[in-house]
Amino acid sequence: MEWEQLDLNPRIIAAVKKANFRSAKEILCVCGPDLQRLTRLSKTDVQRVHCSVAAVVRKSKPVTALQLIRGECPVLEAGHRLSFACPVLDGLMRGGLPIRGITELAGESAAGKTQFCLQLCLSVQYPQENGGLNSGAVYICTEDSFPIKRLRQLITQQPQLRPDLPPALIRSRRFSDNIYIEHAADLEALQACVSQRVPVLLKRGLVRLLVVDSVAALFRSEFQADEAVQRSRHLLAFSNILHHLSHEYGAPVVCVNQVTDVVDGPNPGRCDYGLVGSKVLPALGIAWANRVMVRLMLRRLAGQVQSDSRSSAPRKLEVVFAPHLPRASCLCGVWEEGVRGIPDDHSDLQPQGSS
Repeated sequence: MEWEQLDLNPRIIAAVKKANFRSAKEILCVCGPDLQRLTRLSKTDVQRVHCSVAAVVRKSKPVTALQLIRGECPVLEAGHRLSFACPVLDGLMRGGLPIRGITELAGESAAGKTQFCLQLCLSVQYPQENGGLNSGAVYICTEDSFPIKRLRQLITQQPQLRPDLPPALIRSRRFSDNIYIEHAADLEALQACVSQRVPVLLKRGLVRLLVVDSVAALFRSEFQADEAVQRSRHLLAFSNILHHLSHEYGAPVVCVNQVTDVVDGPNPGRCDYGLVGSKVLPALGIAWANRVMVRLMLRRLAGQVQSDSRSSAPRKLEVVFAPHLPRASCLCGVWEEGVRGIPDDHSDLQPQGSS
């Protein structure tokens, strides 16, 4: 660091140099009293040193909450969300997925988690004014092979799912060309994917959505019950990479999670993340839960719902926790064209008893 960049009195700079500080990182890592002892400067001078060095190191100016609300920071895309391509689902999420941070979608097998992820991979490719991010997606599979047939079906059904968009806009999208599929058979391959290949795609602007389906599969299979500490360390390192990519490139990260059975019944002393009465909880425990910004639970319910003479098993999408959302839920169904939310007052969409 060039000491002349610091807006400080030459006397203070000379004292810092005499204390053998060679970089700004060294200064910022030393507390005020220790820096005062090493440089023999006054408390006021030490505070000036810290403020001046921090101002030089900081890459961007601080942003206030008022600026975010007013939309005066376009780099941060204040208020923008990635749409689910459904007004009901977007209403539950106040516009869609947050641009930055990890969103977890947990649920039992066959609940419809992959259907949501595929729909987001298509939604992200639309322009921002249509709820997308005008870019592609990376889909990392750790359990099953990628459902390419279902993706093709969703692509052909986009005009039915998005009747609000001009047909010419939908036809102009080359959906399948902008979804990059990766398969990770073990943790080493998963780490290499998110730390080496994914950053290249993000840096080139080819993608702005990362889907991991699922995050629990490898972590549950490669660690035994008595290796909780090692698993937590690997989870922390993995989640740190995801957070860095999301915040650095403004790319939402969606992690599908499995669930584990609650065998001892509701326990008020246990951290159930708001799901005290549930028979299942998201896997990977509190070590992973603390790294998630938004947690969604998807459940498949009994019965059928009808839409235009078509039936589907009803699902319940629930917001477990999020910094910007209340606890809420909505019903939805999986149709040929994709996932649609069920309005509360829709007379044609009522759960029916199982046959």
